[in-house]
Amino acid sequence: MDLPDAIRKRLEHFSRNVLFDQSGARTTAKENDTFLPHDKRVLSSLHLQMSLYFNMWFFPLWWISETVMLQLKYPALPDYYKFILVTVLILMTLIEAIRLFLGYSGNLQEKVPELAGFWLLSILLQFPLILFQLFNEAILIQPLERGVHIVLAIFILTQALSGFVALRDMVRHTGRQFHLRQFD
Repeated sequence: MDLPDAIRKRLEHFSRNVLFDQSGARTTAKENDTFLPHDKRVLSSLHLQMSLYFNMWFFPLWWISETVMLQLKYPALPDYYKFILVTVLILMTLIEAIRLFLGYSGNLQEKVPELAGFWLLSILLQFPLILFQLFNEAILIQPLERGVHIVLAIFILTQALSGFVALRDMVRHTGRQFHLRQFD
């Protein structure tokens, strides 16, 4: 059961415009065109994308468990740790939302600035914050917290490593394209 030709062409045109940058590509559609031109190499990292996908589903569970555990141990904490943990939870929530968005857009759309921002947020902000929550025994770490922090730390570490590889490949490819376009 095939789709009607008009619907198939519209879906193909829509998917080309959504998934791939058409600024330097052909604007006319031919009948024998393939979905992905043979000269365009896909630079998106599958490992990074899978990790981002699973992290997107895991993060709400992490947030709920962290909020419940913070509420349970809040009366037993010193005042300065109460302030620190609430601030860290708010910061990590905001940073994680921005970080996941930048990771998705940078990887799928093959944009170097977004992927670089994702990588910097991962290394400079999220990883130290999760390590603080994982290894600081003064904040009365509960077993559930330790488990979800370990999983989130593994996500962040694997995303930092695969993000670096994807970023390096994208920068090299962009540099090659720039040098090739100088001679056109």
